[in-house]
Amino acid sequence: MDPEGSRIQDDPYIQVMMAGSTLRKVKSRSWKKNRYFRLLEDGLTIWYKSRWAGRGHSTFSVTDLEAVREGHQSEVLLSIAEEFPAELCFTLVFHGRQGNLDLVAESPDEAQAWIQGVRKLIHKTQTMDEKERLDQWVLDWFHKADKNKDGKMNFKEVKKLLKMMNVEMNEDHALHLFTMLTQRDEVWKVFQDYSEDGEKLMLEELESFLSVEQHEGEQSAQHAQELIERYEPSETAKKQGAMSLDGFQMYLCSQEGSIFKPEHQDLYQDMSQPLSHYFISSSHNTYLLEDQLRGQSSLEAYIQALKRGCRCVEVDCWDGYDEDPVVYHGHTLTSKILFKDVISTLKEYAFRASEFPVILSIENHCSVEQQKVMAQYLRQILGDMLQTTLLDGQVPQQLPSPQELKGKILLKAKKIGGLEEYLDETCTDEVSDEEEMANCDAEMASTEDSPEKKSKAKSKMSRELSDLVVYCKSVHFGGFEHARSHAKCYEISSFSESKAKKLAKEAGTDFVQYNTRQLSRTYPSGLRTDSSNYNPQDMWSMGCQIVALNFQTAGLEMDLNDGLFRQNGCCGYVIKPDFMRDGNTQFSPDKPEEREGYKPLRLSIQVISGQQLPKVNQKEGSIVDPLVRVEIYGVPQDQAKDETSHINNNGFNPVWNETLDFTIHTPELALVRFVVEDYDKASRNDFIGQYTLPFTCIQPGYRHIHLLSKDGTAIPPSSLFVNISISELT
Repeated sequence: MDPEGSRIQDDPYIQVMMAGSTLRKVKSRSWKKNRYFRLLEDGLTIWYKSRWAGRGHSTFSVTDLEAVREGHQSEVLLSIAEEFPAELCFTLVFHGRQGNLDLVAESPDEAQAWIQGVRKLIHKTQTMDEKERLDQWVLDWFHKADKNKDGKMNFKEVKKLLKMMNVEMNEDHALHLFTMLTQRDEVWKVFQDYSEDGEKLMLEELESFLSVEQHEGEQSAQHAQELIERYEPSETAKKQGAMSLDGFQMYLCSQEGSIFKPEHQDLYQDMSQPLSHYFISSSHNTYLLEDQLRGQSSLEAYIQALKRGCRCVEVDCWDGYDEDPVVYHGHTLTSKILFKDVISTLKEYAFRASEFPVILSIENHCSVEQQKVMAQYLRQILGDMLQTTLLDGQVPQQLPSPQELKGKILLKAKKIGGLEEYLDETCTDEVSDEEEMANCDAEMASTEDSPEKKSKAKSKMSRELSDLVVYCKSVHFGGFEHARSHAKCYEISSFSESKAKKLAKEAGTDFVQYNTRQLSRTYPSGLRTDSSNYNPQDMWSMGCQIVALNFQTAGLEMDLNDGLFRQNGCCGYVIKPDFMRDGNTQFSPDKPEEREGYKPLRLSIQVISGQQLPKVNQKEGSIVDPLVRVEIYGVPQDQAKDETSHINNNGFNPVWNETLDFTIHTPELALVRFVVEDYDKASRNDFIGQYTLPFTCIQPGYRHIHLLSKDGTAIPPSSLFVNISISELT
């Protein structure tokens, strides 16, 4: 371990963890079992087993953990609060979609040791540099292969280690390979192209590399000096104003050397435009952790979505017992949670990932009496967070901006009348999303509904709940012509995926124009009972802002959502291109060449190599045969994909050196997805890792792409090394 590692192991909390503790693992009110937990010698692996069980045990890495919650801060621990006091309880929260681990210690001191100890270890893993991560990765594999735990590697263990690390080799190469664990020939070759003596890059040589290869232009000189200061490990080289191969490799593997423009990772966009001018990260059926028929409704689902930067959450409300409204997927076997608990969770987590407004989309199935209870909870729990008045007391001609609504929650629901007037009688002409789906979704109904059915669908609205709706009044969509002449900017309509696609096909430009003035929400078809998702890019290409996805379902569609909202400080708002903010725009996704300022670009990607790709098949002796596929998502003309050949039996340091070329017609809307798969000629390829980002956020030049798991979490040190060039088509 490094000195920092040895220091942290001297910490009294860490010593308690390494000595081990019996902790009660809690899954429900009735499932509570004692398990023996301890931190292993590597300082990163937590091992646990039942004290009375046989040889069975489980492990997880501290790198898998996102946070520790202290006390009764989970649904499970709240349910046993009377049995176990808060000072004994804590929750380990994992990255991605993995469930929490709820634990009860035997004493408050022991609970604190684990809470504070795990927090220190999480902080340590989060502050590692690339070299420390690579060292830790090698050390982890060493511990896995050192079967007799003598701290040494015999030749048999070396061979086994290499197989585990995705390396196919014969015995002659084993020793040689170990000397090359961190040496990268492909990086060395780039280094040699610019180094006169082959040993170091002088300041002028590094400037030349940054200017020619990394396309940095005038800022190359200043940046070269900064990079030497930041990444060069040798003090001697620093004094010479030079960078060694080690420093060069550390720079290329850093965030600055990544494919994503560093300046686009921070909040960099204009946040003072109307809400309708932004794409907004949005969740569908937010309360569900699984599918829509039998899945569990959970407050954790809201917490996970909000932590990922989601800015529009959905709440399906139904009458509950004792006049207490509940949230679940109606007429199914999904479990129920209390509406008031959802609102309390929203208050707690709404602005942890982003300070910009959250839209609370109410799917209202409650009686007028329980709607009054909902309104009461909203006012009491959210207080000033809830936007219940017009910002300047005037009826708006355009929606307010994210900047003006910082820290505010907007209610999206039906409303009696408009902002201009308040009617005395109960209004029944607005419909909910599900009713809209019943009326409009071609997938669900092939003929027009009868008057009786429409009459039955209309629901009464309580004045108390109606009065809380200001800037997001849910209305039935009456057509683009009607919207142009009658619609108000604060009116929002919802479209099922099939309805939205139909409108896009029939009147693409009208849809884009409509979305410059008003918000649109799209949502998955009711036939997607498995909580699968549609491709959000189809909706973004129409300018739809609130493209709701099932956040609980990993896959391509959520990769695209994460990719789009990875920019702008992950704040959940991304400004639309200027041609989608102009109310007179003539842009049509089907005819991008007809828009003003049309400039197609050539994207050329040389896929050079891969580094430390994870195993996907845990069968002993199995080694991946990786290939890289690049996929482009955008307007229809930009949809494209191409892939490299596969490399046999090498997930450790595969080299492709293959170039993939693409033409991008609307770069402002394009997303680029890099996928690594394990080739299988007999069946479907296995997924290894991916990374998705907006085309406009790509840094050209020699770049590393740090791969993510299917769940969207980091899998260091797995990466791709590429050389990217972007040029105008001639």
